[in-house]
Order: sequence, then C-alpha cells, then structure tokens
Amino acid sequence: VCVWTSPAVCILSSVLGADRITPALDLQPSLFSQSELAAVTTLCVPLLVFGLLGNILTVLVVWLCPQMRSTTYLYLGSMAVSDTLILLLMPLDLYKLWWYRPWLLGDAVCKLSQFLSECCTFSSILHMTALGVERYVAVCFPLKARLLVTRGRVRGLIGGLWGVAMLSAGPVLVLVGVEDLGDGVLECRSTQFAQTSGLLRAMLWLYNLYFLLPLPLLSLLYGLIARRLRLLIVVVFVFVSTVVIVVVFVLCWLPFHTGRTLFSVGPGSSPDLYYISQYLNLISFVLFYLSAAINPLLYNIMSARYRANVCSLLHLPLVCVCVCVCVCDSVCVCVCVCV
Repeated sequence: VCVWTSPAVCILSSVLGADRITPALDLQPSLFSQSELAAVTTLCVPLLVFGLLGNILTVLVVWLCPQMRSTTYLYLGSMAVSDTLILLLMPLDLYKLWWYRPWLLGDAVCKLSQFLSECCTFSSILHMTALGVERYVAVCFPLKARLLVTRGRVRGLIGGLWGVAMLSAGPVLVLVGVEDLGDGVLECRSTQFAQTSGLLRAMLWLYNLYFLLPLPLLSLLYGLIARRLRLLIVVVFVFVSTVVIVVVFVLCWLPFHTGRTLFSVGPGSSPDLYYISQYLNLISFVLFYLSAAINPLLYNIMSARYRANVCSLLHLPLVCVCVCVCVCDSVCVCVCVCV
C-alpha cells in the first residue's frame, strides 16, 4: 500500500507491506475506506491552498523587498521554495492514496515525483538545522558572526544544502519505479533491485538519521542561546520559539518513523502490525503536509518586519498594538503586534 509520509509513497511501504501480506489484501485498490480517504482529502485540500499562498507570499516578500534579504530570511525564503514544491506534489500523492494501482503516469513521473519529494524534505531539515546554527553563532559569537555570516556565504551555503539534499535523495531514482505485477498491472513502488541489493535498508537508516540528528542539535543550540541571553522577554521568546520548532518537527515526523520502524522490525506474518503501521502512516501523510503549510506561520508570525512587508506588498493597511511593561519608572519593555 502506497502510504508514505514524505510523498515518496511507495519506497518502503511496498516492500515492507505489500510483499509480506496475503495476496487478497495486496490486490485491494486501497487499504482504507472511502470515508477515511475522504477525511484525509478534506484535511489536505485546505492545507494545499493556504500552504501555497503562505509559502509563495514568503518567497515574493524575500525576493521583492530589499529589507527582507537578511541571512535569516534567505533561509526562510529557500525553505518556502522547498515547501511550495512539496505542496505541489500533494495532488499526485492523493491520487496514489486513492488508487495506487494500476499506475498510469509512466516511469519518469514515478521516479521524479518521489525524488523531488525526498529532496525537498531533506532540504527543509537541513535548512532548519543551518538556521539554528546561524542563530547560535549570531547570539553567542556576535563579532565572529559579522565576519562569517554574510549574505554571499549564506547564499553559497544554501546552494550547498540543496546539493546535499539532492545527493541524499539520489538513490530514490533506482529505489522506485514502475513494476509489472502480472496481468499488465503496473505499480509505482520499490524495484526488485532495491529489495535485493540492501539499498532500501540503507535508505531507512538515512531517513532515521535525518530525523534523529537535528533534534538534539537544535535543542542544544537553542538552549545555549537562551542561556546566553539575559533579558527575560528575549529568553521567553527564544524558549517559546525553540519549543514550537522542536515540538512541531517531532509531531510531524514521529508517527511516520514509528509506523515504518514498527512494521520493519515486526513479524512479517502479522497483518495487524501491518494495519497499525499503515494507519500511522496515514496520519503522518496529513502531518507531513501540515509541516509544509504551517512553516510560514511558525517562522514568520512573530516578525513585525515580515508582516509589515507583506502588507506593503499587498497594499494593505498595517495596524499595530503595543503593550509596554515598566519597572521602577525607568526601564520599559514594549512588545508590538502588527496585523
């Protein structure tokens, strides 16, 4: 069954699912009921619309507004490009979710769509990690940051991150393809070479590393940032930002890795384990696109400069509300929210 959290839907679920269950189950057009598929589609369509609007708007703001071309927003703009590409693949993944067999779109679409999905997924994780490193350097080593963190170097680094993501996703081009299951039934799934060469298992480890390594690194970096900063309001802001970034990352990816690992280490004769893993992957299907759609909100909602430039780009009025807290009538801290 082609349900895979990153929309490379058939990479591991086919080999770990369809090859290990009974033929009667394998020949079903979908593991899930019509109502379940309709619910998933109903959730995904608004994510597609609002996610595309938010990410495209982020790209335009960073591209068209000179004051938004700081190193941080260069990362966010590149991440928005990645998330936009991921969301553009959603209709194809919904099609595969509803009717994954027979595959009618050809081998090139099968390979390239899953390669692009994996590449953008890896790229988003790398960008998030690089942004955390940059914030750590900027806060804890401000003098060095002025020399090391320049827009030219960040642009080069962003290009390098995309290169690493492409190399990491490269094996997908041989891992998946259109396979003939007999009687002219075609499916976009893992290839025989992937199953016999051990490359599929190697990619499983790579996916897990991309998930597990950023978590402790980001927690450590943002913890050091919070320790470095002294103003309470800034500490609270950094703490909340850290919690939001890490929690959303875990929530969107943990069910995916849990479901895949659960079935890969479980007994192949257990259909119950197969169903559990696939339903976890169905939940992860929605969370994956939620992660891509919500990124503009997560990374930019607390930026007054971003909101001001969005309003300027769209020719909308900007309304600001400020709250100030004064201590001993001499020290005041003001927080302004503009919408």
